[in-house]
Amino acid sequence: MANPGWTRTESPFHTGELAIQARMGVQERMDKQGRRVIREYLPPQHRQFFAQLPYVIVGTVDGSGNIWASALVGEPGFLFSNDEHTLRVTAKPLFGDPLANNLADGVDIGFLGIELHTRRRNRLNGVVSLTDADGFEVHVRQSFGNCPQYIQARMFELVEFDLATPKPIHEITALSEPERAMIAGAD
Repeated sequence: MANPGWTRTESPFHTGELAIQARMGVQERMDKQGRRVIREYLPPQHRQFFAQLPYVIVGTVDGSGNIWASALVGEPGFLFSNDEHTLRVTAKPLFGDPLANNLADGVDIGFLGIELHTRRRNRLNGVVSLTDADGFEVHVRQSFGNCPQYIQARMFELVEFDLATPKPIHEITALSEPERAMIAGAD
């Protein structure tokens, strides 16, 4: 049986996405596509997918409106879902990561899961519904697959590291040449 897509009357896209779609003349086509592939819940394959990941990329916005991309890492199983509307996270933000300050009940949050060896990608958008000493929970608002076009297949190995020990934080105002070269060489 196919998983039903978006069932609400309002668009699955936010106003910024709708404006870009209208400018490009693709709003009607994208609305049909979005209603087919974007879901208000985690289908079984997405629940399994997130549970097997050793890391996930997380997006949040701080109190000043700054957008932050963070990485959460852990042994597979640190992300799990006991029902189709909830994702539980049992990893803590890395030392110094603004995510630690951004996590609070009611905060919008986005996840990008990438399985590098298969190039499979899934997205989840939701709202933090619970924070506690062991992590946090997210109420799922949207779940959908993402195109793997720009992902190069590779193996990923989680190495041991100590999350409890603070590491030095280096703040910079501009990228150096080695950093720019690394980014330019990335896929």
